[in-house]
Amino acid sequence: MQRWNGWGDDSIHQELPLKGRDLLTEWIGKGHPWQNHPIEELLAREAKSRLPQHPLISVDPKLRLVHAHGQSMPDWIRMRGGMLDRFPDGVAKPTTREDLEALVQFAAAENIVVIPYGGGTSVVGHLEVPEIDKPVLSLSFEHLNRMVDIDTGSLLATFEAGIRGPALEAHLNKRGFTLGHYPQSFEYSTLGGWVATRSSGQQSRHYGRIEQLFAGGELLTSQGSLQLPPYPASAAGPDLRHLVLGSEGRMGVLTKIVVRISPLPPKDDIYAVFFPSWDNGKQAVQALAASGTRFSMVRLSNPTETATNLALAGHDREIAWLNRYLYFRGISQPDACMCLVGFTGSRKQVTAARSETFSIFRPFKGVAVGTAIGKAWKKNRFRSAYLRNSLWDLGYAVDTLETAVTWQKVTETIAAIELSIREALSPWDERAHVFTHLSHVYPTGSSIYSTVVFRLAQTPWETLERWKAVKQAGSRAVVKAGGTITHQHGIGTDHKPYLAAEKGEVGIAALQHIFSYFDPEQRMNPGKLVPDLEKAEDE
Repeated sequence: MQRWNGWGDDSIHQELPLKGRDLLTEWIGKGHPWQNHPIEELLAREAKSRLPQHPLISVDPKLRLVHAHGQSMPDWIRMRGGMLDRFPDGVAKPTTREDLEALVQFAAAENIVVIPYGGGTSVVGHLEVPEIDKPVLSLSFEHLNRMVDIDTGSLLATFEAGIRGPALEAHLNKRGFTLGHYPQSFEYSTLGGWVATRSSGQQSRHYGRIEQLFAGGELLTSQGSLQLPPYPASAAGPDLRHLVLGSEGRMGVLTKIVVRISPLPPKDDIYAVFFPSWDNGKQAVQALAASGTRFSMVRLSNPTETATNLALAGHDREIAWLNRYLYFRGISQPDACMCLVGFTGSRKQVTAARSETFSIFRPFKGVAVGTAIGKAWKKNRFRSAYLRNSLWDLGYAVDTLETAVTWQKVTETIAAIELSIREALSPWDERAHVFTHLSHVYPTGSSIYSTVVFRLAQTPWETLERWKAVKQAGSRAVVKAGGTITHQHGIGTDHKPYLAAEKGEVGIAALQHIFSYFDPEQRMNPGKLVPDLEKAEDE
């Protein structure tokens, strides 16, 4: 069963090794665990539902609680610390498109605010219930999870928007195909959520980001149905699919989605390569990105992340042997950087791409150590998020910050982000453990993905203030560096204050007017992504 107050299935536990606990104490101090707030007290805080009765809507208190939050750090602090005080008035779980349309029409007729709910995995506040005098309906896509059609000749498949990653891949795999979209939230997030937030999968270098995979579908709006035919290509004016991508539920709800699929590859290998320094590793993956070589993924960890991952691996003897071998090859801590590089395709394609890649890495003193580390990473790649649960129980909070910049700005941006986060906690005389990797590379630049671990304060309120300081400092560093405020997580509420720096005044106004056309009463997920048009004009 999925946890109501944490990440993932409550039967799965990802324990932190004892060595990891000792290191965290050394790095930032001993954690101060809280006693998690009991669910009964949160349920007692729910106000009576303001929704009119409807056969498709439930006002069950626990169901309302589960749909009152996502997985952002403020969400965690509020639900674990007993600060959650805004709940949807009801939850609907339609099973057909007709049900969905009826609910959208009901919401329009009764002046109800609608928050689309996919897998509940948002880490930036997409599901935050607004403080508003209108009733709020959480529109769950849990049962809209079927495959509608597959055209193997055209390499297209159609799904309902609520299908989760594992179910989608199961449908395709048994027919010999894959979508190949693997965000870290893969097990719980939905296809509709991927489109609405413009997500990026771990192997997007090979398969494409969701904007390359999204071929068309249907968006149900208060103005009617927006049909997006899956043309191979078109020059018929602006591409309306790009209005839907990243719209975060502000325009309407996706009913069905057509995606571009690929045959299952015979080979899918991930190798670990170590470099003697960050500069060597960064230059190596930059050269690889510009080469046109057929690789499926690259993940380059900076020295701090490399040391952290090796320390937390839980295989001390094997890691000791690895470090001895690397030292013999001229690579040693604390400067070593680990790179995971993947190759997907036929045996011939993988062999050729691996040879080309290692040839590119050779001048930068890269040392390949085989596929064992890559296999372990692939096996556990969706389990690392469970460390949020175990770390919290030890008194530590974990959050991430991600961006993308051009190659010339990568190193300085990482340094600025990490320094700003560390300094943000100085008013409390607290330390942060911060580490970074490049998770997606392009010929023109790279994404930057930073993780921060800090101690919980004695109270939820002070912990929230610490998080706000960290988030603000890191985000301002991103904006100052000229990076995007998000490469793969979307905007929600957490990134909203920084979007104008990227889009500009004209861009923000354009988005407001687009959303206002499709949703003139601003009932669809209001307050997310951009300021509501009326509020902006009143100000």
